[in-house]
Amino acid sequence: MSLEVLQSKAAVESARRRLEERGISCLGMEVGPPLSLWQKLLRRRPPTLGDQVKSWDVLRTAEFVEQHFPKSARILDLGAYSSEILCVLHRLGFERLTGVDLNPNVRAMPFRDRIRYEVGDFLRTPFADASFDVVTSISVIEHGLDAPALLTELSRLIAPGGCFLASFDYWPEKIDTSGTKFFGMDWLIFSREDVRAFLAEAANRGFAVEGPLSFDASEPSVNCAGRDYTFGWLVLRRR
Repeated sequence: MSLEVLQSKAAVESARRRLEERGISCLGMEVGPPLSLWQKLLRRRPPTLGDQVKSWDVLRTAEFVEQHFPKSARILDLGAYSSEILCVLHRLGFERLTGVDLNPNVRAMPFRDRIRYEVGDFLRTPFADASFDVVTSISVIEHGLDAPALLTELSRLIAPGGCFLASFDYWPEKIDTSGTKFFGMDWLIFSREDVRAFLAEAANRGFAVEGPLSFDASEPSVNCAGRDYTFGWLVLRRR
């Protein structure tokens, strides 16, 4: 299936248990340079890796990559700062891992001696054409979405036969997010029609949708900024 929807909070808890049982959970690992003495005196807490609520999409992404690609696959994560997915894939044995993010602290992520982290805009990356077999994105594309620019860059980066795997904020009916920004960018909770428009744009840039699409949601699993919604998870294959 190329589009799935998180159906319940219980599914989030189940996914985290599965990550922990397999010994690949990286939730809570410290991110960024060590705190200064002054920060420690102020009882500042360092930022940490991952987010409990994103357990389902992290597990779904990791399992898909594990089932469909060899350990030698070239993998890029968009919006990699504090994202758990590359660290999970590292623990699964994948070795050719790269992350890109505008936050310069991305270079201080866990396993930075094994994972390549670059500072930059994922809409205009420095990587060569067809550099990757897999590109992942965990709850990133809904912030400041520019679908034509994103899909154009993805079509350049992903080798034929490769995949783009993304999770994103979702609810079947439209939820108004006007006036709400995160990271200085507009926020979109994808509706059913927003997803259809994104898929149409993707088809124009050489991506194929595989299998049926499941747009229905049973219950909101996420509450943020006064909105109740869930997550969608999408796989597109580069023709």
